[in-house]
Amino acid sequence: MTTIIYLVRHGLTAANKDDIFAGCTQEPLHPEGIAQMHDVGSRLAGSTLTRIFCGPLTRTMQSAGIVGQFLSVPVQSEEALTEINIPHWDGLTKDSIRKAFGPQYPTWLNDPADFRVQGCETILDVQNRAVPFLENLFTEYPGENLLVVSHLIVIRTLLLHYLDRPVSEFRNIKVGNAQVIALVRDKVGGTVVEM
Repeated sequence: MTTIIYLVRHGLTAANKDDIFAGCTQEPLHPEGIAQMHDVGSRLAGSTLTRIFCGPLTRTMQSAGIVGQFLSVPVQSEEALTEINIPHWDGLTKDSIRKAFGPQYPTWLNDPADFRVQGCETILDVQNRAVPFLENLFTEYPGENLLVVSHLIVIRTLLLHYLDRPVSEFRNIKVGNAQVIALVRDKVGGTVVEM
């Protein structure tokens, strides 16, 4: 019995276009992002999805809702799929972060596995909440095809896990807005990543 979880990064936002760290802000989709998610619905039309799970922020809820409405599939919001929590960066341009917070952003860019700031999540924190959530989906919905709509950082951490790659390779994982990736779990528990 094969179970497939499709991973999709939310559609494009104005923050994505303007190089702003959206973080946990309630950033909506840009019109281009809305169109992208309609396209995702079209691409997944033959996949017999039974359920959609998404992070609770506006851009993931909106993205999942578009696909859910297109395919008549229920959508459920889950905190485990939300974006990384770095609250003092939320809504700032990346240049502003560099100027205001010294070495934090260079560390984030060059050695994200070593990024540790009091009151903020780390890459491993995100992975440690996202992976168990997906594993629970594989267990709870055997033989079904599911969609998970989340954020770049969350999806990167999931792919690192399922590709059996270290957190130090975080920057090597490329995921575009509205990109569809499949995690295929076979009957003996093996998982293949189809990008």
